[in-house]
Amino acid sequence: MFRLFLGVVVLLLSFLYFQSRHKYEEFLEPLQQEEYPLRQSFLPMGHFLLQTIKYPYKTPYDFKLYNKLAELYGYKQAQYYLQVYWANKIGYLLLGILILAFFLAVMAEPDLIMLIFCLVVLLAVFFAPDYEIKKKIAERNLLMRLDFPDFLNKLTLLLNAGMTITKAWEKIVFNNQKKTPFYEAVEIVLQDIQQGKSETQALEDFARRCRVPEITRFTAVVLQNLKKGNAELVPVLRLQANECWTMRKNAAKRLGEEASTKLLLPMMLMFIAILLIVATPAILALKGL
Repeated sequence: MFRLFLGVVVLLLSFLYFQSRHKYEEFLEPLQQEEYPLRQSFLPMGHFLLQTIKYPYKTPYDFKLYNKLAELYGYKQAQYYLQVYWANKIGYLLLGILILAFFLAVMAEPDLIMLIFCLVVLLAVFFAPDYEIKKKIAERNLLMRLDFPDFLNKLTLLLNAGMTITKAWEKIVFNNQKKTPFYEAVEIVLQDIQQGKSETQALEDFARRCRVPEITRFTAVVLQNLKKGNAELVPVLRLQANECWTMRKNAAKRLGEEASTKLLLPMMLMFIAILLIVATPAILALKGL
């Protein structure tokens, strides 16, 4: 029975592969092979299935995914990466079905517990990318929190020297050498202003793009002072910069503690290995007596 199931799965996947292998090359071209290992195989098959059933990408779950992907890739690319995300999920699910089909086919008589285990594995494979995207967002937000205090100090100094917000922003972007998520968002603000977008709209988009509480508060302060005038802006930003430096120190301290925790397991394994090396000769000597 399960060998027949394996044959059906192989035939179905072969059909999907030959239908999709060259059809979506242009669609998948922006993706990196390192980030999407199934780019040349199962991912196009997943996209082909979604296109075949005309999946609408309009469920509440899709809206949540869209907002998370917008944080990572921006709103202009969010819809594209939503389709890629679903295709990747379906691709991993197809790969999981193929592996489990082989596993069940070689077993003599799989019982109910084994079938339930296979179902749990498939569910885990399907929802694993959700955990991965949360992890990426957390890492991105941490990098932004680490870069923001330095940016805020530079901006405060330039404003205190008499520059306008736009000129100070432009100077920071021009002198920047970092290619981090925060400074990429900062560059987009300058590009938007140079292309004709108002400072207010560009800063609002900046806050929406970053989605970090400290940056949202900074943007609100700047927008409020743009309406009233810049007289009170520098003292407020200086106070916020001090708060952000304190938060950055706490974040760095937390990262150090997490690194120490990660080293605990290798240290324990080394300790056990040393105990075995030291104790084995003594145990063998006792047995010899």
